[in-house]
This record gives sequence, C-alpha cells and structure tokens, in this order.
Amino acid sequence: MAKTRYSTSSPYAQTETFGGFLDVMVDRPITAKEDDVLYEIDKVYEFRPDVLAHHLYDDSRLWWVFAQRNPNVLKDPLFDFRAGKAIYIPRKETLQADLGV
Repeated sequence: MAKTRYSTSSPYAQTETFGGFLDVMVDRPITAKEDDVLYEIDKVYEFRPDVLAHHLYDDSRLWWVFAQRNPNVLKDPLFDFRAGKAIYIPRKETLQADLGV
C-alpha cells in the first residue's frame, strides 16, 4: 500500500491509491412498495439524512437509501434533503430483502 497521511485504519487511507476519492457510488435500487411511507422531511432532519436513517433503521450509514428510493426528488442526497419535501421511506424489511442489511 502506498504511504498516505492517514492511518491505516482510516477509510481515507485508500484515497491516494484510488486517485483522491474513496469510490464511486454503486447504484443499488430500492424496490418501491405499496407500504412505503410518504414522509414530509421535518426541520430536525434538514440536510441530515444520516440522522433520519439512524432513527428509522438504527444505522446512519443507510442515509443514501432515501436518495436511491427518491431519485426524482433528491438529486443531491444531502442538499436536497430539505424540510417540507415529501419522500418515500422504505420499510426496514424492504431494505433487508433488497440489500441484505
């Protein structure tokens, strides 16, 4: 491994190996189901899909699920995550089936 300024336990340790970025996003579609909840983003979650993912799924790393399920609403998964926007939220069981989480 090439020498980097990050510790080997850091996820950023690989950035210089991969040209200065961690990786590209892999498209992992989330199945649209009738029992998905139409949710209006609350002010407390504005710009914080990670916090909503933590509250709903007990895993803040699933923040990207909202953008994958709502690609026409959340073109930018962070800056489009604004209070008042309506998005569909998949159930945890859907994520388990689609992603194995």
